[in-house]
Formats: sequence, C-alpha cells, structure tokens
Amino acid sequence: MSSMEPTAGDCPTVSEEALYQNIKVFLDSKSDMDSCFKKGMLRWSLHKKVQNSPGSSFSLVRVLISELEKAEESDSRHSFIPLLHTLMYAIIQTAYIPDELYKRVHDFCRKLLTYPNPYCNVGYSYTKQIKSERSVPGLLYQRMLTAEQRLKNDHYPFQERIFVLADPDIFSGSLGEFLLDNTEVYASASGGSLDLIDHMCNVVLHSIQAALGTTQCHGQQLAKALKDMGQDVQPYFHKVLWLLEQCLEEGSRIEGGALKGHLLQLYREIIGATNSEPLSGGPLCSCPIPNPDMKFYLLKDFDIKKELAHWLPHSSTSQEHEDSVLGEPPTDMLASDITRLSVMSNDSGIERDLPPSSDDPSSSLENVFMSPSWEQAKSETSPSPSESESSRLSRRGGIKMKLNMKDGMKLMQESFDDPTSLGGGSGERRESRGATLQRRAGSNTIQSPFPKQQRLFTAKIVAMGDDRILGRLAKEYYSYKKREIRRFFPTVKVNVQFYYIPVSSAMNPRSSVKETLGNSKGNPCTLGSYLSMVDPWYNTNIKSLGSMIPKLAAVANPGTSKDPFVSDVISYYVRTGQQPIYFAIYSVKIISNSMKPTIEDMFLTHLQIDFPDIKHISDGGESEKQKKSQAEFCGGLVLISYRKVTLSGRDVDIRTSIRISSAQINAIPSDEKEDLNCLTLTLNESPTKPKSNIVGSKYRTSNIKIETLTSRPVIVTLDGDNNRIYTEDVQSIEIAQCSDPLYNAHKTVRSKFNLGEDKDACLNKYMNKDLCLPINTFTGIIT
Repeated sequence: MSSMEPTAGDCPTVSEEALYQNIKVFLDSKSDMDSCFKKGMLRWSLHKKVQNSPGSSFSLVRVLISELEKAEESDSRHSFIPLLHTLMYAIIQTAYIPDELYKRVHDFCRKLLTYPNPYCNVGYSYTKQIKSERSVPGLLYQRMLTAEQRLKNDHYPFQERIFVLADPDIFSGSLGEFLLDNTEVYASASGGSLDLIDHMCNVVLHSIQAALGTTQCHGQQLAKALKDMGQDVQPYFHKVLWLLEQCLEEGSRIEGGALKGHLLQLYREIIGATNSEPLSGGPLCSCPIPNPDMKFYLLKDFDIKKELAHWLPHSSTSQEHEDSVLGEPPTDMLASDITRLSVMSNDSGIERDLPPSSDDPSSSLENVFMSPSWEQAKSETSPSPSESESSRLSRRGGIKMKLNMKDGMKLMQESFDDPTSLGGGSGERRESRGATLQRRAGSNTIQSPFPKQQRLFTAKIVAMGDDRILGRLAKEYYSYKKREIRRFFPTVKVNVQFYYIPVSSAMNPRSSVKETLGNSKGNPCTLGSYLSMVDPWYNTNIKSLGSMIPKLAAVANPGTSKDPFVSDVISYYVRTGQQPIYFAIYSVKIISNSMKPTIEDMFLTHLQIDFPDIKHISDGGESEKQKKSQAEFCGGLVLISYRKVTLSGRDVDIRTSIRISSAQINAIPSDEKEDLNCLTLTLNESPTKPKSNIVGSKYRTSNIKIETLTSRPVIVTLDGDNNRIYTEDVQSIEIAQCSDPLYNAHKTVRSKFNLGEDKDACLNKYMNKDLCLPINTFTGIIT
C-alpha cells in the first residue's frame, strides 16, 4: 500500500486521553535499562499510531504543547527535551497545524533561550525551524524528504546519505543479517523509479494540505488525483518547491496569503485535471515521511574517501573535472566516472631541473595546503649543503597543484566553522585555561565573523559497536581530515556528521590469550555509557536500543513481515539528534628497543598497559626465585613523565619512577562529577606488595610519556581492540592530543617565512588546534 493512500477514514483516531497517558509514562524519571527500553518502545509506538491518522497526529501536537507549557510553569526541566523532540517530530509529519499552535510552540522555544546550556542551544535550533515552518507551512517536510531521498531539482539542491557502520567482530552471522534486513534491505524494498514519483506526490500533497487545511482542501481527493497523474506530477513538484523556497527567501516582503493563494490555484489545477466534481473541503490524507536511504557496511569494508567519491560524481557535474585536475588515484572512483585528460609535460621529475621560480616563497605559500606531511617536516629542518643537493635529486609527486588565495581562505574557514575553534581552540594551555578543561558540546550559537560556507552534501555516519569501532573510526576521520590539505574540493562539499549506537556482545570463549588480554576489563562501551549519563533522552532511545538488538535478532523470523523498528529508531536519531559532543583524539608513539621504526597510532577512549608475566610470577609456588629481592615480583619498573592539570590552570610537570603491574589511561570519564576534557592516569601495583601513596590514585593529565626500565614484556592495547595490540620490544610510549592537520599546515606556512616569535599570531589563534570526534546526541550535556 502506498504511503499516500487515503487513510483518514480507515484508521481509528486515538483519543487525547490515551495520548496523555502514553506521554506521562515515557516522562517517568526511572532510568534503569528495562524502563528506558519500555519508554523508547512507547515513543516509537506512539509515532506509529498517529503517523497514518491526521486527526490523531493533530491531537498529539496539541497534547504535547500543553504538557510543555505545564512543564515550563513547574520548572520541570527534565521533561523539556523529551517533549520538545517528540513534538517537533510530530509537527513535521502532521498534515495541518493552525497558526495559533505554531505561535505557542514558538513562544516556548524562545523562552528556552533564557535557560542555560544545553536548553538554550536546543531552543535556538527549534526556534529557527518553527519560525520558518510558521511562515511557510510544510517547509520542514519538503526539505527533509527532498534531501533524504535526493530528489533532483534546481530549488533545494541539498542531499543527505546515511552510512550504517557495524563492527565486524560483533555483527557477524545472523546478527549482521538482522541489521542489514532492518536497514538497507527495508529502505530499498520498494525499489524502482516509481518511488521517486511517490515522494514527489507526497511533497505536493503535504505542502498543499499544510497551507490550505480542511476548509479549502480535500486531502483524499487530492491524493487520488496525484496518484493517477503518474509521471505528470513532476512539473507540480518543481512548482511547489519553487513556491516554498521563494516565499521563504522573500519573507515579509510578500503578503501573508500569497503562498496560500498560489497553492490554492495549484490545487484547483490538479483536481480539475482529473475530477469534474465541484471543489470543497474535506478530511485530510496522511503522508508519513519515509525512512531515509541507508547503506549498510561492515567497518572493514568501509572507506570514507572512496564512498564519498562514489556518491558525489552522481550528484555534481563538476566533480569529475575536479577529480581529474587534482589527479586523485583511480581507486577513489568508479571506472565509468573517470574522465581521462592528457597533458604534455616538460618536467623530467627531478627537482634539480625545476626552474628557479619554483622555489619562490609565494609558490610555497600557495602549495603548503597540498604538501604531504613528509614535505612539511623537511621544510622545518635546515639540511647541510650535501644533504640539500642529494634531496634535490629525489623525485617529486606526479602533480603539483597551486591553490589560489580564495581556496586558501576557504580552507581556513573550515576551522572557523567548527564550534570548538571559536575562542582559541582547546589544545593550547593558556593563562585563563581553566575553562578549556570543560568538554565542549552543543551546536554553536555564536555567529562566526566569517560568512558560513554552504555544503550541499551531508554524510551521516552511524557507528554501531563498542569502543573498538570508535577507535577505528577516529583513525579514519583523521585520515580524512589530512586529505583536506592535499585535496580541497570534496571536503568542502561534504558535511560529515557522526552518530553512535553502543552494542556489545559476550566474549567468545574460544578467544586466544592475546584476545583475552586485549579486551577491556571494564565496560566495553565506555563512550556509550558516558553519552547515556549526560543525555537521558539518548539513554532512553539509543542506549536501550543497542542493548536490545541482540535479543531482537534472536527472536526475529525472516519469513514474516515486521515493522522496521531499528530503521525507525535510527531515522529518529539522525533527524533529531543535532547537538554534538566533542571527544579528543589522542596520538600514540610506541618506540621499540630494537631498530624497528616507531609505531604511530591513535585512540579515542582508553589505552591499557600490562605486564603479562606479573601474575604468573606472583602466583607461583615455592622456588629459588623467592630468595631474590621482593622488588622483582612487584611489577615492571617504569619512568613516568606527565603534566598534571588542574582547573586553576597551575599545571605541574611530574617525573617519577615506580613499579607497576598495569596502567590505564582513560579519555572518557566514568563519573559525571569528573567530566573534564583530559586524560585520567591510573597506576596499579602488584598485589604482592603494599600500595604506595601514588599507586592506585587517579591523576588528570594532558600528555604522558612512559618508559620501561626493565626487560619485562609489555602489552599495549588501544581502545580494547584485539587488532591493535602491540607486544614486541616496547620501550617507551608517548601520548598527546592529536593536532588538527589544517592547523599544522598554517603553522608550517609561518615557520617558512619566520614571521615572528608568536606562533599563534594573526588568524592562527582563532583556529582549532586539536582534532576532536563529534558525536551527535539529542541534547548535548545536561549538568
């Protein structure tokens, strides 16, 4: 059955009393897992009940507005976010809402601007949306459906795509098939070109009903007329899009009833073309917004650069030319999408043969954004004449691009548009640095002094798994950001947003010893637990979903039809979860005792250091070894250098040696009272020796260096990932916050020209210095 078929008369209307009772249940303050899952299921079933009944949807909007006003009068702030998100999701799909209700919602959202974060951030976002929807009814539905289904038009060119990434260690076998069936398979089940026509019909139907209401529009007749038109509905779709966008652009310069008049005329044309009966008002028809298109991947099969390259050429006619000019490797594109261009070159490939103008400083300034990291490192050193001569005999890359000043400013603006960059970034420790220890969250309400750059394409990446998938995703994100420096165009066009659904599974009893040591000894979903702690609505809808996915997969029957519960919840999350929380990415350098090269990696949640032979020695029986010094059985001797950070900004550098059996370095706090943007160092001593004052305590730090002073084997595990365990000849470990590649590029420019002692001069001090992974939530951080 098409989603556009008349349903007002077929579906029973849910009474306001029943709606009120359902809302009262999911506003309960209980936070245990069973209660959260029941409240999440209730929220989902509530939307399912009303999405096919315009009368029930209108009643839900009215009840939610009344509950919001009651919560505001009693200052029940814990109810603001659940009610407001549920209300906005219902408003988008309601066929018609009177202006009086729009005004009440707008007034409440404006009152939220006087509340502290995160309420003011959420209120600011929804105030803008309600203001646009009130002036142009149906605008939010039209924009959401057009972007998610990527309907081609000339009036609203924005497009979105959802990538669902699953941890292959968890989603294998039947669990992976269940998730695939609930995401990608369901989203593409209807298939065919007729779906695009249905979407266009829904846009026309909803826009006309939202503007005219029951007095001037008969929804069921309009839905039947649009369905009978088939392909002929496309001109009306483009006309409706033009009217809505034009009305929003002109704003108060047009008369209030201009849009209504144009849509009334369009309604008469559509009905008149298929129906000879006189026009009259009547019941409205439901047109619930479908779930967006989702692509399912196991993380091992996903490459951000490649997937975006495959998507963009089909969405932008200029992409093929840009890819060809930039010389992107063919693996980033489909063979059919590559345009082959032949260019004659007189360059021998030897630097010594380059003309003198190639060494001009202005050329270096323009090309620093395209230089790979090894060229930047080379420019910061002063080699001897012999080394300089030999280096000029090295072969350069096959293409040398020059960015003009306009492109360079756009790259710098990328950092200014980041909310974490306003106010001087979060990486450098300043005199008034105390506030930088507070974790940044929420969309930024402060307007940048630079005009914000419009991005037509949005990639929404939904990660599903435990801490391991987030660590791997952080590495992918860092590689993607480095690509901004070398290849400017795609990162400007694509807005990348991250979402996270924590899912864990019991450890496989057949796992090897290495895998056993690599698993986290505590909660495998530390970041998911943190998000649930600071955002109760996330805990209700997302954390509870992750805990129930294995149970749902166990009872699922592939042969029977079912409601796409997982797909519906993901759609709700990516549509209403627009408040990011920023998590620092930390770089790790592991230096070995032998001549092996230094290993560079990164982690997001935690790093574990173990001496695996400590337990074996301490549990051994009577032997001659016990005659040796007791210190040999108390752990490995390490030299630790770290900077102890404090809220007052009086940081202290500490250097000490101590014997430990293990050490944990956590980036995610386990207690809401200790929610600071720094590392927590915990040292553990062997149980055979009384604990000293330092061991077992927690210390806040910004960077750490640990050197082993004994020959004992050391195991280093990143994010509890079995695939990122380092065991061979570990001598020292250096940990620091990962620098933003864009900031490093601008820093290199200044070092080439020696423009003064201040490395943060000019615009550099406004740029984001450290790289963070933003995870979208419903609220941000509620304190």
